[in-house]
Order: sequence, then structure tokens, then C-alpha cells
Amino acid sequence: MKPIVVLGSGLAGYSVIRELRKRDRDIPVALVTRDSGDYYSKPMLSNALAQGKDAAGLVLTRAAEMAKQLGIKLLVETEVHAIDRASKSLDTTSGAIAYDRLVIALGADPIRIPVQGDAADTVLSVNDIADYARFRDLLGSKASIAIMGGGLIGCEFANDLAAAGHAVSVIDPGPWPIASLMPEQAGRQLLAPLAALGVDWRFGTSVSRVDRAASGYQLTLADGAQLQAGLVLSAVGLRPRITLAQQAGLAVNRGIVVDAHLRSSDAAIFALGDCAEIDGKVQPFVLPIMHAARALAKTLAGEETPVVFPAMPVVVKTPAHPVAVLSVARDAVGSWQLRANSDGVKMEFLDAEQRISGFVLTGPYAAERNEMSKQVGQRALPV
Repeated sequence: MKPIVVLGSGLAGYSVIRELRKRDRDIPVALVTRDSGDYYSKPMLSNALAQGKDAAGLVLTRAAEMAKQLGIKLLVETEVHAIDRASKSLDTTSGAIAYDRLVIALGADPIRIPVQGDAADTVLSVNDIADYARFRDLLGSKASIAIMGGGLIGCEFANDLAAAGHAVSVIDPGPWPIASLMPEQAGRQLLAPLAALGVDWRFGTSVSRVDRAASGYQLTLADGAQLQAGLVLSAVGLRPRITLAQQAGLAVNRGIVVDAHLRSSDAAIFALGDCAEIDGKVQPFVLPIMHAARALAKTLAGEETPVVFPAMPVVVKTPAHPVAVLSVARDAVGSWQLRANSDGVKMEFLDAEQRISGFVLTGPYAAERNEMSKQVGQRALPV
């Protein structure tokens, strides 16, 4: 009997197998990963330093133990070269692997912004535990760190590094922190608390050159300013891994195109997590992955189940000023309304019918995210 084959050992891959095993302990499952297969929490990568955790300390369960617990065949450090849809098999560095159904959970790759300079190739990205191990080795006792990108991950790393005693510069072409998710009044709430830790904000510009210097690196910004750093970290976003699916002839857009059942344009191939575009939307955070994994496990076990996403606020791990946000599309019709403003902000996004369709909570209000989630879809009270 051909197995269900899962590609990728991140949260999405392991979660769908865990959920499947709750329903069926006997169906054969194989997991193929180019990594070590060790299970860890990827969201912890951006706040592990202040907690004193190195890469080894982030591993929750070793690969061999995961294989034993889940009753799966695990192929680690294995590259997949191609998907042969006609024969339902994979061409890999471990040989040909046949599948009955295939689940693609390959995640996403860091976006690399092209920069000039003789040290352009030294810019780091942290997207997995191997990246984090290299980052920690290179970080050492370096006093100053430059972060390209003031979005969610950039701000989390900035808080973590500054709390651990490093001087941090954040460079972003946007006008305020996490501008893709939050309105200005909320985003600017992060400025002073992180500056108090030692974060130097540089908005409205970008890095154009990275050159070697006696202090480590010299960065030249698009506005002509220069700054010194011992290490340069890029955190400008992620791009879904779609190449393998695209080469196999699957429908792709921003991500691998799947329907509400997580099924691709090939009925035997599914996708979830950072690489998937579900009903036209990429859902890259933890809660959407967990909901998708539960629904897909039911479908794989024989109970066709569409994924239904509830309100899923994103928690930004910036302890200096906590944030919880349920974002809205950039072209959403409506407006942000301020509900409270005391050591933080509480804001609601009201659609054309005055219903709450998004919110942002910062500082002490961040703890209200569960209660606010229950109000999504309801008519807002008068301001």
C-alpha cells in the first residue's frame, strides 16, 4: 500500500500527521525533509536569545523520537528534485518514493533584497533552526546589530536582541513599525518602548550597500546615511516555496493554489502552511496552520472536511510593548476607530456596515485579544 507522503518537517507537516494519527494509527505515512527532522517551535526563533536558548535548546523532540511517536517512515536530509504526477512518485536524493496522496508543507523562503557592497553576501536571514544556529555562532559578543525590515519578525528580533544587551538599528522603507498589519497610531506605539531598550529606528529608507569595515560592516542607506554594525540581519518577509509544485504543473499564484479542502489542481496532492494559497489567501501564521492541519487530517482519513478559519489574531512577541492584531486587507472598505488610548491603543476596523472586521491591541490592551475575537462580525457600539 502506497503511503501518504508529507513534504516538510515544520509545524504544518508534523501537525497534519499528528492530527491524522488521532484518527488512524495504521495508514502508512512517510515524511520527507531536507532538514534534520527535529521538531521545534519556529516562532521561538525570534525571541530565544533573551531567554538564553541556543539552537539545541529550541529542539523539543528529536527526529527519531518523532518518527517513533507518530509511527512514520522519516527520510531526513533528503532533497526532492521532482514530482511525477503520472506515476505518483517523487524523485529524491534518497531514491524514488511512491505516494498514494501527497501533502506539500514546504514553507517559505526569506525574501532577499539585492544590495551592493563587498559584504552583501554576509547578510543573514533566520528562517529555520539551522539558520538560527549560524546566527548565534556569528553573533557572539558583537555589540551592534542592523536589521533590514521593521515588520513583525524584524520587530521581534529587535526586541529580543535589545533585551539581551545589543544595540539594534532597524531600517525599513515604510513609515512606522509593522505597517503592513497595523494603522499608524498603533504602529507608532512600538517606537518609544523599543527605543528605551536600545533600538534605533530608521524609517523611510533602505539599505543600499553593505561593506566590510574595521568594526564589522558599514551600511550605506538609500538616503545617504551610514551606520556601523557587527552583524546584519535581513527580515523583510517570506516568499512561499512553489518551485517544486510549479515544475510539476500544479496551479500556483503567490502560493500553491488549493481549495477549502487544501486540495491542489491535482486531486491527489494537497498543500498547507506557508507555501499554500487557500481560496486565494496565504495564511502564514500558527493558528491558520493548526486549523488547516485538523481539517486536512480528517479529509485524508476519509471524511471530506473544508477548513473554516475563525478570527485569528496574530500576537507579536515584543515584550517591551505587546501587540495583538487581526489585520484586514489593504483594500478593505471601512475605517479604523480608536476605542482606548492609555499606555497603548485599542482600535477596531469597522466595515461599511459598521461591523467589526479587524482590531489591533497594544500594550495592556493586548491581553483582550480573545474577548475582541468574539466581537468580530458584530456591529460596533458608538464611539
